[in-house]
Amino acid sequence: MSNTPISPDPAPVVDENLREEDPIEFLAQEVKVMDVNAIINTAIIVLIAMAVLNQVATVDANLMRGWTAQEMAVRIPVDNWQSYSAVLEKSPLATKAVTSATVYTIGDFIAQRTEGVSMGELNRWRLLRSLLAGLIGHGPLSHVWYDISEQLFDNILHLRDWWGTIIKVVIDQTTWGPFWNNTYILLLGLMKMEKIENIWCEMKRTTIPLIVSGLKLWPLAHCITYGIIPVQNRLLWVDMVEILWVTILATAAAGGASSTNAPTMEEGGGGGGNERKGE
Repeated sequence: MSNTPISPDPAPVVDENLREEDPIEFLAQEVKVMDVNAIINTAIIVLIAMAVLNQVATVDANLMRGWTAQEMAVRIPVDNWQSYSAVLEKSPLATKAVTSATVYTIGDFIAQRTEGVSMGELNRWRLLRSLLAGLIGHGPLSHVWYDISEQLFDNILHLRDWWGTIIKVVIDQTTWGPFWNNTYILLLGLMKMEKIENIWCEMKRTTIPLIVSGLKLWPLAHCITYGIIPVQNRLLWVDMVEILWVTILATAAAGGASSTNAPTMEEGGGGGGNERKGE
C-alpha cells in the first residue's frame, strides 16, 4: 500500500477577470468561496439594503391601496423626497450628519471592492472610520460651512449675479476644501491612533496635491452647488457627487495596482481615500 499522502483539493479561486467580463458569474464564484467573514459582511449589507428599501417602498403604505404601477412610480420618489425634506427641516444638523455618514460608508465600500477586496476581506474597521468621519466631521462641519458661506456671499459680498458663482467656487476651493481635507486626515489619524507628528506630516504632504486633484471635478460640481442647489440641499448634492468621485478614483487605483504595489485607498495612495475628499 502506498504511503503517499493524499493532497487536499485546491481551494476554489475567484477569477478576477470575470469582474468586468461577466459580473454575474463573478458574484456566483464569490458566493461559492464565501467564508464566515464574507457571510457576516454580506448579511449586514443585505439587511441594511432591505431595511432601506422597505422604508422607501412603504412611505405611502397608508395611501397607496388601489394605486396603479404608474402612480406608485411617480408618487413614491416624490413622497420620499418630501419626507426627507421634512426631516431635514426639523433636524438639519442630525439629518446632514447621518446623510454624510451613509454616503462615506458607501463610498469606502465601493473603494474597497474596486481595489479587489473580496466580501470576506472587507475591512469593517475602515468602514467604521469612514462612517464616523461623515457622522462627526463632514456632515456637521458642512452644515455650518454652507450656512455661514451663504450669509457671507449674499449679505456681505453681495454675490447674487451669475458671475458671483465663480467667486463662490474659488472661495470654496481655497478655504473650505483644504480645511476639510486636513480635518479628514486628522480624524482618520486619530481614529487609527497615529502619532500627531505623523498626522501633521501627512497634512503637509497632501494639502497641495489634494487641491490640484480636486480641480479635476469640484469646480464644475460646485458651479451647480452654488449656482442651482438650495443651501439646505447642498450637502446631499456634494455627497452624491463624492460617491461618483470615489468610484472613479478607486477604479483608476485598481487599474494601476495591477502593475504597481499601490497603497490602499485609505492610506492615501494614487486615488486614495484622502484624495477623494478633495472638495
